[in-house]
Amino acid sequence: MQQELTNSIISIQKSKTILYPTDTVWGIGCDATNANSVSKIYKIKNRSESKSLVILVSSLHMLQKYVIVTPSLKKLINTIKDPTTIIYNNPKNLASNVIASDNTVAIRIVKDEFCRKLIKRFGKPIVSTSANISNSPTPKSFQEIEPLILESVDYIVNLHRNRINKKSSRIIKLEVDGTIKVIRE
Repeated sequence: MQQELTNSIISIQKSKTILYPTDTVWGIGCDATNANSVSKIYKIKNRSESKSLVILVSSLHMLQKYVIVTPSLKKLINTIKDPTTIIYNNPKNLASNVIASDNTVAIRIVKDEFCRKLIKRFGKPIVSTSANISNSPTPKSFQEIEPLILESVDYIVNLHRNRINKKSSRIIKLEVDGTIKVIRE
């Protein structure tokens, strides 16, 4: 795992893209604070930049550098067991092209050991968007990833290639008034 962490960090630091296993499905990633790197992912996925991307952070501490975390939100986050992406309002310190037009961003605190170590060592959040061309089915395993994706990324992590993931993360949105709306179960 150490060599894969090192190779991935070097790639991300050089503004390159990676294909990597997450706590849900395989993802295409890059530095979430680098707009040029993020643009590469939109191009790989053939996706409009008007559609935002999911961001991964390693901890609640890191999350607080990019969104406002209230005490009630902190309590909610601490109760989450399954991979859950939360849509936050008014993000800061991220590339503008990861932020949606309504000034929100989708962020998940990862539980996967490789992802957590990668992000912690890199020191900044990374993008995590499913490893497929837009409007194509999300691959459940490495073997289902389209050759075009494999050829387009700069580095492919050599871990967990036999693992099968049944579903993407749950997505909830924090409304301005504090209510929670389930977007995807």
